[in-house]
Amino acid sequence: MLSQTTSRGSGGIATDSKSGFLLPKYMAPSAQSRHPSSIDAIDDPLSFALRPPDGETEEERKQRLAKEALDKEQSNQIDEELRAERETLRRRKAAGEVKLLLLGQAESGKSTLQKQFQLMHCPVSLDQERSSWSTVVYLNIVKAIRAILDSFDKFPLDPATLDESSSTWPNRLANLKLRLSPLLGMEASLTSRFSVGGNKAISGGKEGVLVHRGWQTAIKSNPFSKNHSSWKSAPTDANTPPDDPVGRIICACKDDVKELWEHPSVKEQIRTRRLRLDDGTDFFLNDIDRIGSPGYLPSIDDIMRARIRTMGIAEHEFEVSMGSKAVRWLLYDVGGARSQRNSWIPYFDDATAIIFLAPISAFDQYLDEDSRTNRIDDSLQLFTKICSHRLLKHVHMVLFLNKTDLLKAKLESGILVKR
Repeated sequence: MLSQTTSRGSGGIATDSKSGFLLPKYMAPSAQSRHPSSIDAIDDPLSFALRPPDGETEEERKQRLAKEALDKEQSNQIDEELRAERETLRRRKAAGEVKLLLLGQAESGKSTLQKQFQLMHCPVSLDQERSSWSTVVYLNIVKAIRAILDSFDKFPLDPATLDESSSTWPNRLANLKLRLSPLLGMEASLTSRFSVGGNKAISGGKEGVLVHRGWQTAIKSNPFSKNHSSWKSAPTDANTPPDDPVGRIICACKDDVKELWEHPSVKEQIRTRRLRLDDGTDFFLNDIDRIGSPGYLPSIDDIMRARIRTMGIAEHEFEVSMGSKAVRWLLYDVGGARSQRNSWIPYFDDATAIIFLAPISAFDQYLDEDSRTNRIDDSLQLFTKICSHRLLKHVHMVLFLNKTDLLKAKLESGILVKR
């Protein structure tokens, strides 16, 4: 039981006669309230914390109640969102829905695999995007030409090594650079087409152009793409110039592009690894006559080989026939740069399977973000982390050792694997 001290030195302190602990005066029960309900109220820390403060004014009371009502509303909203997520997950599991993540470092082939899924299970949507990909193809060509010319600026030709047939090449190269300058000047215009809402595409640096998801829709709104809405709408008159100004410039410059690309000095730059082009770029340069023709519209092969680096997570939905029923697949294509990998984790929850892509042709390449890290080593470390992540304990893992054709070409060209 408690005994109330009344001496001046106690300052209104109550002493527990059983334990000897000192308690504040307001916690000492009065003679009239010494019953179990009062003791329970004192022992409930939540009730004690929520009690109105002493001396609260009417205005303060109104503000406190309004804040409590707002907090309650927000709490109810969070509870409702969690309930909806649980219900969605329950329905997805009941329907056998598949959530598939494509993971891997940048330029590992994730987007190419996504396009192959799209071609197999939703070819109509890929056809609807066909006109958008012409901008990507044009940009790939412009960047390749710039890389070729920059390689000669960085590693000038030694006149002593040139044979008689190539002795005039330095002068011709300077002339080609001048003639191709209008095409190079279109790079900024092409990049601006990828802007999505208020988000602009990022150009420059080792990573090239980084675009936001939804860029296909942004390009469709471009006036130069409206006359190329589908494969069947491509102009059939060979004398009809393409509506796109970049297409017109490529059409006018295609002979110069071909001369530059086919010159032995360019092949030598590639052989000596002074020049490294993005995967698939040679496909477009070898076919510049077709791409530079009036009314060009990308083929399926063009779309598969076109390269564009995306930021963020792109979701794609497919209906896949599995046995006697169609199952909804949600495929997530993620950005693979180091700065984007933290955004993967929220998608690990309730994932069905992961396809991890490791480009084994990259044994002689290093990350754009870190020139000290070999890309094969980075893939190995990344795959190890994913396999050991606790959220992925029950997720099916599929490992794609990707780009074996490029590996074969490198080995046949004499590039050695260093241990």
